[in-house]
This record gives sequence, C-alpha cells and structure tokens, in this order.
Amino acid sequence: MLDTNIPWQRNYKYLGVTLDKTLHFRDHIERVRNTALFYKARLGAMLGRKSKLSRRNKRTIYKMCIRTVMTYASPVFAHAAPKALHRLQVIQNKFCRAATDAHWCVRNSILHRDLELPTISKYEGRIEAILRHRGITSQCAPSRRLTINRRIPPYP
Repeated sequence: MLDTNIPWQRNYKYLGVTLDKTLHFRDHIERVRNTALFYKARLGAMLGRKSKLSRRNKRTIYKMCIRTVMTYASPVFAHAAPKALHRLQVIQNKFCRAATDAHWCVRNSILHRDLELPTISKYEGRIEAILRHRGITSQCAPSRRLTINRRIPPYP
C-alpha cells in the first residue's frame, strides 16, 4: 500500500491450511501431525491400553476427535510426498495398537480390519470419490496430478 514493499513469507496459513511456496504442504502436514498427537495425548487415558471403554467407543472417539483433525483439507494431500502421508498413517497405527492392546507381532492391517478403520490413503480416496459423485470437482486428483475442470466455460 502506498508504494511499500510487501515482505516475502515462506509460509502462509489460509483457512487452516498452511501454504508454502512450492505447494508441497510439508508444514501443513507437520502442523496437522502435531495437533493430532496433542489430542491423542490428551485423550490417552480414555483411548489407552488399560481403558475400560469398549473398542467401539474408542473408535468413535478417535473418528470424532483425531481423524477429523488429520483429514481436514485432505484433498490437498494429493500433492504431498508419500513420506509425509506415512507420518499421518503412523499416528493412526499407534492408535489402533493402543486401542486393541495388541502385541508388536500383530500386523497393522489386522488391527485396521478389527477396528473397521480404513487407512488414511483409502479414507482420502473415499472422500475424493464422494466429492466427484456429488459433482464437486477438485483440482487435486488421487493420481497426484492436476486435472482440468472442463465444466467451466472459457472467458469470452
């Protein structure tokens, strides 16, 4: 304003999504991961190994409190690095292991099946499919490339 320079920022937070200059969303995923770990730590007594809650109630608390934080604005994850998404999956795997009080030798896929929780990538794929079915097209495709929305007519 009034011929002043606007300072450059590496990151900008807009509507809860942290944007960086390369749009890899590393900072956003790290912030989401830390927030999810914070909630998991606060709910640890209810979700932990020695909790008297049933697995169904633990799963419901996880889906309401932690997964909603982890999957907010998940269509932007289509351009994120697989390693960053794996970090979110690790949080879900730790929850599954603690909620079922499973030993280290039990596979994560069995824990997900027992708790009826899809992996983070499968859950995001379902969200994308639901949005496509409702006619809401996203610029982020599950195949990790940009798509062109052909419904918008070109400017005259």
